[in-house]
Amino acid sequence: PAMAQTAEQKALVDAAKAQGIVGEKADGFLGFVSGSGDSALQQAVNAINEGRADLYRQAAARNGVSVAAAAAAAYEQVVSSRLRPGEYYQGVDGTWRRK
Repeated sequence: PAMAQTAEQKALVDAAKAQGIVGEKADGFLGFVSGSGDSALQQAVNAINEGRADLYRQAAARNGVSVAAAAAAAYEQVVSSRLRPGEYYQGVDGTWRRK
């Protein structure tokens, strides 16, 4: 299934990640490290998170687990390995850390 994001939204979010505005959360979704960005960035984060939620729901149904468990597994297996140096991620304790 295609992600709900556009190339422009991905580029906005990638730039915000590089600037430390947006980071990856342990629940498998994007979050704001500092501030909340402008409306275009907020819309981009929301679109990407909606696309991820769809994927997590599908994975949960396939694997007989909760959506939260599918999302956490995706973070562990995919998202965390794609973090670039300098990008932020949020641990399960809620603390933002820089890779």
